[in-house]
Amino acid sequence: MNWRKVFYAVFVFVIAIGAALTGAVAGGIAVYRAIGTQQSSSLPVDSPTIEAMPVSSESQELVINTTEMVTAVTQTVENTGPAVVTVVGTIPGQRTPFGMTAESTVSGSGVFISADGYILTNNHVIEDTQSITVILADGSEQPATLVGTDIYSDLAVLQVSGEVPAVAPMGNSDSLNQGETVIAIGSPLGEFMNTVTVGVVSATGRSIDTGYGYQIQDLIQTDAAINSGNSGGPLVNLAGQVIGINTLVVRDSSSGTVAEGLGFAIPINTARAVAEQIIEKGFFSRPYLGISWQSITPRIAAVYRLPAEYGVYITQVAENSPASQAGLQAGDIITGVGETTLDATNTYINTLFQYSPGDTVTLTLMRGNTQMQVEVTLGETES
Repeated sequence: MNWRKVFYAVFVFVIAIGAALTGAVAGGIAVYRAIGTQQSSSLPVDSPTIEAMPVSSESQELVINTTEMVTAVTQTVENTGPAVVTVVGTIPGQRTPFGMTAESTVSGSGVFISADGYILTNNHVIEDTQSITVILADGSEQPATLVGTDIYSDLAVLQVSGEVPAVAPMGNSDSLNQGETVIAIGSPLGEFMNTVTVGVVSATGRSIDTGYGYQIQDLIQTDAAINSGNSGGPLVNLAGQVIGINTLVVRDSSSGTVAEGLGFAIPINTARAVAEQIIEKGFFSRPYLGISWQSITPRIAAVYRLPAEYGVYITQVAENSPASQAGLQAGDIITGVGETTLDATNTYINTLFQYSPGDTVTLTLMRGNTQMQVEVTLGETES
């Protein structure tokens, strides 16, 4: 037997099998790509062992949905964009021991909510300003007057007497879904007017500590890019409805970690209620107790050996106020309002604001080392 011929025949057979397998693998990749790119062409005729697979209808729907979303964003911007304005405020110079400081300007965004010229924006955009100008989407300018503010919700209402180019419809922020597409429109840095960014509703019901003894609560969290100057601008859904007022962005945490995509907006249901009352009364009504106070934390309590780790220390009681009529005194520590015990989450202001002017509420307090309860009927104040 000629072993060389046998070996050669086996070698050729192995090579042939390898080539067939290679062709099959290559054909499999081609089918995958055809499906992935939605091509309907079949494989070459010389690959008879593999048949072309039908195009997935789900893949087609994905492309169509993407196209529809892009179209919805474009249409929303076209419809809502004209209702968005840039808000520019002038802050007068301040007298200092070294003379007067120069006049300065601040800027933010706002949105028309009424054909009567009412504009909704953030309180911090116009705070301490002497005069206010709004720049419309077409670049024209109009002077604006301040109707009223609510510092605790960080909202303000302005009004112009000139032409209103468009009014943004309001949606229902209570019906928002996590993951829902939203659009932020505003003037970041006060320079890039009517900038559009797109993101999703990352979460709802968020709370942010202001550092002033209260929290801004029930905020909408979004990853739509929000920058300085976007404040007061609308957060819009794909139906073209305003579902929030952009108010702040978190850049880093208390631990120093840099954060991205952490923007927050005031729900439009909250903003609408505040705006309607400001338009009606010129202010937003809040319950009034009539005390000056200092927040207590565990650290402060330890340093000053106070009998409570959380609450508010009364430094002064206003004359003829609900607090004075109820017998509250300077030095008292309020530890509870109604059935709520004050702590890091349940702050004094936020708990008090759950009540309305005229309500009678029971306060739990410490006077020295003695705990006592006092009933007080709340008054009314302009926030």
